[in-house]
Amino acid sequence: MYILSLIIPCYNENDNIYPIFEKLSVFDENIEIIFVDNGSTDKTRERICNKISEKNKHNIKCISVSKNIGYGHGIITGIKNATGNVIAWTHADLQTDPNDVLEAYKKFIAHPKYPNCILKGRRVGRNFFDSLFTAGMSFLSTFLLRVPLSDVNAQPKMFNKKFLVEMKNPPLDFSLDLYLLFKAHVNNYRILEYEVNFGKRLYGESKGGGTLIGKLKLIKRTFKYIVKLKKELGR
Repeated sequence: MYILSLIIPCYNENDNIYPIFEKLSVFDENIEIIFVDNGSTDKTRERICNKISEKNKHNIKCISVSKNIGYGHGIITGIKNATGNVIAWTHADLQTDPNDVLEAYKKFIAHPKYPNCILKGRRVGRNFFDSLFTAGMSFLSTFLLRVPLSDVNAQPKMFNKKFLVEMKNPPLDFSLDLYLLFKAHVNNYRILEYEVNFGKRLYGESKGGGTLIGKLKLIKRTFKYIVKLKKELGR
């Protein structure tokens, strides 16, 4: 069994695949790396498979989803194929360094009660508008769900595999990050944070809230999911 399974969902991240593999070159072979080609329409899957073949490492694999039905679905697909004692995910856009996962893992397992913790990133180095947007979304989520939430979409996310029993009926879109942290709070898990530098996307297009239109769509999706979650839980 691997000590850690890292899931990297990829949707049309063709130009980021080779740089990601360079970043991952320092990862030990006792860490499982699962790329999920989340229904890409470019050469993402081809490039992942080429690099896996070139590296010839048993701990790196690619799982393909035939049709993209959401960011969360890609991650859940990866989780279903993960064998590590600790599970983590991060984005393929390289706005946060995949190697942050290694340092975050050290902090995570150093906590005396880490099996009952969830670790999340906390982004620094962002512009004022993006930081203000995140603060507003955090306030809205906290107010409506009545649990403390902050920088919900920061990466990486990390938890002991035993937490999977709490992840029943997870959302298949970007609400997965919100769902994870909400479930952690209501089940009395401690939230640990790891500071990550957040840079600009160099290649490809943002799939979430990277643009004004993307932010408006994210607000709409998040509010809709919060309403659904509140109804399900009678909160």
